[in-house]
Amino acid sequence: MHRTHTCGELTIGNLGQEVILSGWVQKSRDLGGTTFIDMRDRYGITQLVVNTDDADDLRTKVKDLGREFVIKVKGTVLERSNKNPKIATGDIEIKVSDLEILNVAKLPPFMIEDETDGGDELRMRYRYLDLRRNPVRNNLILRHKMAQEIRKYLDAEGFLEVETPVLIKSTPEGARDFVVPSRMNPGEFYALPQSPQTFKQLLMVSGFDRYFQIVKCFRDEDLRADRQPEFTQIDCEMAFIEQEDILNMFEGLTRHMFKNVKGLEFEDFPRMDYADAMRLYGSDKPDIRFGMQFVELKNSTLPVDEAPLLWRGGGEAVFPVFDNAEFVVGINAKGAAHYTRKQLDELTDFIKRPQIGATGLIYMRHNEDGTLKSSVDKFYDEEQLKKWSAAFATEPGDLVLVLAGAKDRARKQLNELRLEMGNRLGLRDKNKFAPLWVIDFPLLEWDEETERYHAMHHPFTSPKPEDIALLDTHPGDVRANAYDLVINGTEIGGGSIRIHDRKLQSIMFKHLGFTPEEAQKQFGFLLEAFEYGAPPHGGIAFGFDRLVSILAGLDTIRDVIAFPKNNSGRDVMIDSPSTIDDKQKKELYIETTV
Repeated sequence: MHRTHTCGELTIGNLGQEVILSGWVQKSRDLGGTTFIDMRDRYGITQLVVNTDDADDLRTKVKDLGREFVIKVKGTVLERSNKNPKIATGDIEIKVSDLEILNVAKLPPFMIEDETDGGDELRMRYRYLDLRRNPVRNNLILRHKMAQEIRKYLDAEGFLEVETPVLIKSTPEGARDFVVPSRMNPGEFYALPQSPQTFKQLLMVSGFDRYFQIVKCFRDEDLRADRQPEFTQIDCEMAFIEQEDILNMFEGLTRHMFKNVKGLEFEDFPRMDYADAMRLYGSDKPDIRFGMQFVELKNSTLPVDEAPLLWRGGGEAVFPVFDNAEFVVGINAKGAAHYTRKQLDELTDFIKRPQIGATGLIYMRHNEDGTLKSSVDKFYDEEQLKKWSAAFATEPGDLVLVLAGAKDRARKQLNELRLEMGNRLGLRDKNKFAPLWVIDFPLLEWDEETERYHAMHHPFTSPKPEDIALLDTHPGDVRANAYDLVINGTEIGGGSIRIHDRKLQSIMFKHLGFTPEEAQKQFGFLLEAFEYGAPPHGGIAFGFDRLVSILAGLDTIRDVIAFPKNNSGRDVMIDSPSTIDDKQKKELYIETTV
């Protein structure tokens, strides 16, 4: 028997019992007459005690112990004289009577402690050691609990968990596919799924009615903190529903997860049109934990009689930067009027970074004495600044920050500045959660590079019925039956009501630039299925890794994945991807280089 108990369960109620524990040596402290050993397993830490009057062979083994040695001990549970309230076993210790070294260990390349000295790349190289640390292990325990609660909720709502294929067909839309050569079909390739999209729609045609799957998906795209080449989705689909049914069902799932995993309940679960999200926050995934909504000083895309004139003075153009800009927009950073010139210069440098690309920053202080002071006082008098103050609803102590430029670009830049100010002012508390449904997305978005429209979500999203007539005349104005779930400025899930009619799906393919032959080759199986009685259906997919990272209060999804890739898409632990030998290439009909 390797253990009668774990290292996390013994308490004062076990006093006097003889027990067997197995685990790793966290640390050893030789105090002369007594040696204390912290022994760790997945469940916790237990203190072991060996005295100088113990048997010679026992004391010899203790002297040989190093960090991360795997040991088995037998001993008696005693009450600790110096209790440790920080751990569950802090009231007791084990007086060791026998110790067996099960395996020795090299000195780890970094400290296996909650606060480690190992950098990201080093910890990824030795991920199996990193997983011994409490923070990483607790993230995976959280992930496990969330998966159980998801299954519990969806099962109670009548959903069936169905596995869909991993080797599928490559499609041209969306992100780049990972492809797999087929040995039995020379010159042909499978693709790894970016999503089980078409299969879950086919399950609705099959009459399964309610489907879900916690499923691996793959995208060959550039990586960042919230992206990995392989990731996990909570994939769901429902038949005989409308958008309202989907929103209510998965608002319920979100509430269930937060209540049962974090003990939190949401008072509000608001909804916002895409157009309002862009107008007020410059983002389709706004962080609504704080205000700082956009105020437009100039919008050249509006009719003249609707355009704000706050950028003018006395009806005449006074500031060339604003006069020549399509769009002038700003935010009120409440309580930030105390910002020094150095801090304002830092903000200017922040928005001028290549990733953001703004050319400059205008500001106006509403000083504590009520006076208004701006960086453009040369062009605007006190009366004009009072109009700005009224538009931004400023109070003494507030700071207005203004950007100018092309409309879409200025909105994106100000969104980045807003989030930065939210961080600097402590408004983005990781322990506070603000969910939001963003609805009524555009169906199509114009791609300057390819000079054609692409589906904003995917080609199977249905347009709003009242907008279908606009497909031929104003395709960019067509709204989609699409919705995203956003929490704290991060898109957690997205979905849509699907097209379930072959004729409408064919029209959609045409507007996306598919010839009838291309549509048939890529999606003929789906078009044919729609001819056999496809019900109205829709669904959603949650980014499971992102959802876990938000509940864990992390900025990256890497630490909620057991064996993640680095920013170059490599697994540095197993050194993957790697080359294959010429024999394998020959079997797969892949040309070898000389």
